[in-house]
This record gives sequence, C-alpha cells and structure tokens, in this order.
Amino acid sequence: MINNRELSWLSFNERVLQEAKDQSVPLLQRMRFLGIFSNNQDEFLKVRVANLIRMASLKEFKKSKLTGGYVAEDLLELVNQKLAVLQEEFTNTYDEILLELQGHGIFVVNEYELNSEQKEFCRNYYSEIIAPRLVPILIKKSTKLPFFKDGNTYLAVQMIKGKTSNIAIAEIPVSSACPRFVVLPSQTGRKDIIFIDDIIRLCLDDIFFMFNYDSITAHAFKILRDAQLNIDDDVSKSYVEKIEKSIEFRQHGTPIRLIYDKDMPKDVLDIISVKFGFKTNQFVNGTGRYHLMKDLMNFPRVDPTLESKNPKPINSSRVKHNSSILESIREKDILLNYPYHTFHHFIQFLSEAAIDQKVESIFITLYRTAERSKVLNALINAAKNGKKVTVLIELMARFDEEQNMESVALLQKEGVKILLGIEGVKVHSKLVLVERRERSQTKGYVYVGTGNFNEKTAQIYSDFGLFTANPQVAEDARAVFDFLENTHRKFTCKQLVVSPYFMRSRFERDIAREIELAKKGKKAYIYAKFNSLTDEKMIKLLYKASRAGVKIRLIIRGACCLVPQLKGVSDNIEVISIVDKYLEHARMVIFGNGGDEKTYILSADWMTRNLDRRVEVGIPILDKSIQKTLKDVFKIQWSDNVKARVTDIDGVNSYVQDGSDLKIRSQIELYNYYLENNQ
Repeated sequence: MINNRELSWLSFNERVLQEAKDQSVPLLQRMRFLGIFSNNQDEFLKVRVANLIRMASLKEFKKSKLTGGYVAEDLLELVNQKLAVLQEEFTNTYDEILLELQGHGIFVVNEYELNSEQKEFCRNYYSEIIAPRLVPILIKKSTKLPFFKDGNTYLAVQMIKGKTSNIAIAEIPVSSACPRFVVLPSQTGRKDIIFIDDIIRLCLDDIFFMFNYDSITAHAFKILRDAQLNIDDDVSKSYVEKIEKSIEFRQHGTPIRLIYDKDMPKDVLDIISVKFGFKTNQFVNGTGRYHLMKDLMNFPRVDPTLESKNPKPINSSRVKHNSSILESIREKDILLNYPYHTFHHFIQFLSEAAIDQKVESIFITLYRTAERSKVLNALINAAKNGKKVTVLIELMARFDEEQNMESVALLQKEGVKILLGIEGVKVHSKLVLVERRERSQTKGYVYVGTGNFNEKTAQIYSDFGLFTANPQVAEDARAVFDFLENTHRKFTCKQLVVSPYFMRSRFERDIAREIELAKKGKKAYIYAKFNSLTDEKMIKLLYKASRAGVKIRLIIRGACCLVPQLKGVSDNIEVISIVDKYLEHARMVIFGNGGDEKTYILSADWMTRNLDRRVEVGIPILDKSIQKTLKDVFKIQWSDNVKARVTDIDGVNSYVQDGSDLKIRSQIELYNYYLENNQ
C-alpha cells in the first residue's frame, strides 16, 4: 500500500500549523509559523495542485492512477476539501494569536481603529512611501484586463454613484522599501501595527479624488498561476535564453486559483472571475480580509520576549582556532551540523582557498544562495587572485531562477567559469572541490553537504556537511565535475554515491544486504532521515525488508508515501516526523551491515526525481567517530517526545507518547550534545 503524495504533504503542512497553535511556542514565533504555513500552501497550489488540474483536463491522464490509487479528478476534490479545512484552521489560529497579542499590549489595527495622530501618520506614510509605488487601473467590462502578477495581493476598489459603479484595481506594493506591516505611533504601554492594505484603504479618497461617488470600498484578492516552467526545444536559442523565456511564461501562466475577500460585492467578483477566465467556482475561494499571509514571516519584532531565542552556533573543535582550515581538514575529516555548528567554517574554507597561493582551482555546485552572498564574494575573490574557479549554477531551482541568472551574470563578469547544468536533469548536489599544489602533487579538499551554500538558511535549516581530504573522494569529486563540464563522458566513483547514475543501485544493494542478514537470523536494521520519501521502488524494497525482519526507523519531515505498521507488510517499520523551530533538512542513512555499519549523508531524498532525474551526491562516512556522532544524532531525534509526531495512514499527526516523564526536545538536546561532545 502506498500513501498519496499530495495528501501526505498536506499532512506535513498541518504539522507546521500545529506549531502555530502550540501554546509553548513563543507568541511571535507562532505568528511566523502561520506565515510559513501560508507560503507552503501557495507553493503547493502553484505546483502540485496546478499539476493535478492539468492532469484532470487531459484525456490521456484522466484515468491514470496516481500514488494511493487516485485519479487526478478525484484527488483534486479531496485536496480542495483538505485545503478548505486547513484554511479555516489557519484563520481561527490567526484570530487566537491576535487576541493573545493584545494581552501583551500588541494590537493589529485597521483603518477604522486609528486615532487622529495615527491617521495623520498613515496619510503621510502613504504620501511619502506608498503613493510613488501605487498604480491604480480602472477596469471596464469591455476592455482587456491588464497583466496581474502571480501571488501578489491586489485591492479591487468599487466606487458607487447612484446606479453607476466604477471599479479600479491597485497592487499592494510590498517591498523592502514598503513593508507589509507598519508600526504606528502608539500610546504608552501598547504597540499598534497596521497592514499597508489598510493604510491604502484609509487614503482611498485621496487616490480617487477625481471621481464623483457616494461610497467607496476596497476588497483584497490574489491570483495564483501555474508555476510550471516549459523549456522549448528551439535549437537556435541558448539554454539561458530558454530559461529566460520560461520564467516569462510562468509569470503569465494559467491562473489556477482566485482567492478573494469573502465580503467582496458579487458584481465585482463576477467581473474579476470572468476577466481571469474562472468559469466556475471550483477554483474561486472566499477567505478573510487579508491575503498573501506569507508576509507574517516578517511580522515586526516588537517584543523580544515573545520571540524564539536561538543559541550561538558552535565552532567545531576539529577546526583549529586562528589557523588554516585546510590544515585541519588534512588531519581529520570534519562533520558540521548546522545550525548547531557555525556556517562560518564553510565561508572560511572558501575564503582561505581564495587567497592561498598554492590553491590552483575551485569547483562548486550552487543551487540556492543568499542575497549579497558571502559564498559568491569568496568565489569572485578567488578568481581575482588568479585561481581557476568553475561554478555550476542550476538555473532551474524553482522560484530562484531569476536570482541564479543574476548570479551567473555577476560571476561571469568577474572571470568565473560558469557551467549551466544539463538540460532535463537538475543538478541538486552540494559539492565543492579545492585543488592545492603540495610537494609537486595536486591534493584535493572536498566538501559534501545536504543543504544549500546559503549563510542565511544555514541559521534555520538543519543540515550536515563533511570536509575531507580523502584522495579517493577528491578523485571522485573531480570525476563528477569533469562530467558536469563534459556531459558525454562516462565516469565511475570509488567513494561518492552519485545519482542518477549509481545512487539508486548502491542503496538497493545495501537494503538487499540487510534482507539477507535478517533471513539468516542476524541483526539487521536501517535508520534513515529524509525530507520526503515518495519513490515507490524504494518503498516496496523497504516493505520487503520489513517482511524479512529488518528493523527500520525513519524520520521523514515532509511527504511520506510509505505506510508503516501495516500487518504483514510494514510491521517492522516505524516513522516519525519532527517539526520545530529549525527546518529539518538533513539527509542520512545508516545500515547495520552485520555490525560494520555503513553510514551516508547525501543531498537526495528518496524521491524518484532525486534518484533518477537529478545529479545528487552522497558520501559514505569513513571516520568512526563521525559515524558514532551521526548515530547519536539519529538516536536523539528518535527519542524526541516533544516535537515528534507519529506518521501513519490516517494522517492524524498525533505527538509521540512514550510514557516517559523526561521530556526530550531533540533540537535543544542536539545543541547540548554538540557542546558536550565537540570533536
């Protein structure tokens, strides 16, 4: 039996919503979890639901069975029902948090609740900040609707004079210069905050002064579009040109959802629905007054006591203080576990390589980077210092395509050699190779990670990274980069596990080994941690292992299509999911291997796309002390009885109940573990 991927993913996002409901979570952090939930929902609609809509509309897919045995049309109905339930829970939770904030003197007010001083402040704010960025457009039934961006929030303004109605639409201009929330001058003992939506509503008379009307109202709506990128096959265009065209196409993609203020007048809603081509109410959803609630992630930090406090990242004791990190790597492999360890070690690695006179070349794969990235700066410095710097940038990193193209232009300008990946295959690996001339030979220093080279997300994403100077690993890394530069070449690896070429077969062999051990009555087990587990072949192999007696423990944060604890199928498989203040993003697998454990960290989830359609890299851990560390990490997370949920077919998301009086919150325990066992 296989769980449906879409329904399982919605179950994961419900776990995010649970964090927003959790009274033990700091109040403003709960508000940010609402923003994360909302952002997740929007991306799910633009990607997964859009795909279901396409499949349901195409004859060749109408009767195709999806995971869980559903056809697209039936699954779409179930998904929409679940989305509606979750949206209601979101609204109720948001209202509850607003009430609790009031108890701390924090009030989210609208335009009707302002005092005279605040009204004057808002009018000035509108005039100076918002007005230069606001472009209202008058809408006529007979005229073509102008283009509306995907995911932005708009106000539909209706002006009524007798029986005459004029309608205008204005985009709410959210940007770094114009944040969604404005902290108002407030009375002593309270902090008032307003959406800029309501500042615009307050100033409607100033905006539309040239119209003659008896009443004027504004109601929010947003359009979500199909986010699929279609890469054309025009051989006369470069890969970059194709990506640019595809991004433009996505921005003008098919509208798949209209979300509007449920108090919007019917005649206004009808005009908007028709203009966007929504002929039925199937994909038209009435919700609250405010949309684009992902902006709650950036809710003002008005009270530090209501925020999560994250401890300072730890320096690894294997990295010598005020010394060469390359020298430290030569002596011992180094495991980093962000955000418990500092990401500065990785920046230090690149920065040292950039100025070390003996370093000749740097190779790196980039998927997502931070804005004003220190990683890019280090690579540029290396190129300026005469190093041969080769960077593969994956242009198809969903929703980061434009930023990655900007990075390409920046790096090329500074003399960095750019590889643009492989058409039809994403490069999702997190791999770095630094080559240094030592004693008339070239020595390689390698970093293999599970997460992006992004100093911002490294503060909130839990990921692994391994530094090693193992010659075989360096040789493998060079083979991978040679392949990425010359994709017609065949290559093999002695240590690195690479998809879509060797990874699936390697793990299939490792699972088969555990099955054979179990059949012989020997101890056999598999412990694994992924973001998602959806590949049916791997799931069926795990079922086979379970039936043979292999003990399997899985920590899966997101979608999990494997159903544990099914009699005669998965009796020996247990699955939990951990959702906490850090995003669980690390991937690891431990095989018992007859007492000589095989441990891997990797960039890939066990999903079909990762194993068959992406370049991913994993590495076996050879250092025995690091093997022990990773097993300890797994044990600590498996013992979580505060933030761990039981994953089952019902999708109830019940918290782990182990009967213990000792409460173990693994993300807190892991930090303490690294403090005590820093090696």
